[in-house]
Amino acid sequence: RQVHLEDGGRVRYRKTCEIDGQVLTEDEIGKGYEIHKDSVIPITDDDLANMPLPTAKAIEIVAFIDRSAVDAVQYGAGSYYLTADGPVAAKPYVLLRQALERNEKVAVAKFALRGRERLGLLRPLGDALLLSGLHWADEIRSPAELAPPDTELTDQEIEGALALMDTMAADRLEELGDELTDHYTEALHEVIAAKAEDR
Repeated sequence: RQVHLEDGGRVRYRKTCEIDGQVLTEDEIGKGYEIHKDSVIPITDDDLANMPLPTAKAIEIVAFIDRSAVDAVQYGAGSYYLTADGPVAAKPYVLLRQALERNEKVAVAKFALRGRERLGLLRPLGDALLLSGLHWADEIRSPAELAPPDTELTDQEIEGALALMDTMAADRLEELGDELTDHYTEALHEVIAAKAEDR
């Protein structure tokens, strides 16, 4: 939480109208699309609900691909466990999970979340299906502008780097044990406990 340093009072965020300065409640706030600086088109929940999105009520499978065909930079839009909604949905759910498991593919899917169409991958995880959100191509920044200039390296320098990597190699994240402990959170909890006890 953010607090006022002088008296410890909690700092709150208020939504205010930039025209009249009035503090607004959630039911007084709507959505709008800014066409240019001084022109906003209001968009209602009904406008959005009536959009012709085939993914509004269902997940649409677009293709089946090898998992390795998806660049890791596309991941990052959240992951969700899916469940079968009743006995009628159980059979296709289990059938899809087992088919994906058997041929080691993933399903590229489109789905709606928070009023937007999203891209994702469906894959088996244990006895469940996991839907991992993907970024659309236009949401990913090109690394070309960030790359350093060409740099000369010797074979000996590269071999040294490879040798270091070999000494730090692991087959799975689980093997790293304590190396993956979140020391910051542990230390923060200790600080909070100490302050709560006036230490």
